[in-house]
Amino acid sequence: MAAYLIFIKDREHDAAAMADYSAKAGGSIAGHAAKPLAYYGAIETLEGAEAQGAVVIEFPTMDEARAWYRSDAYQAARARRFAGADYRVILTQGL
Repeated sequence: MAAYLIFIKDREHDAAAMADYSAKAGGSIAGHAAKPLAYYGAIETLEGAEAQGAVVIEFPTMDEARAWYRSDAYQAARARRFAGADYRVILTQGL
């Protein structure tokens, strides 16, 4: 069953770190069954705290999403994300 990783950017505080994160995160997907569905397009927060951006990535299963998220390549990118912005990351199973 499909699974979705949703990245919600709450606040950016270091643009250079985020540029580095973006380059590393994009490369970390190689070899994983991942399909980006949304990538920092126009955003409108309808409820809750204002979001600055969002990314949605589809995976075939929750296990495959976790495998990418926990991979050494993504963990290296993740460290740059922590330096550059505050995020919420949600993994949810599709229908």
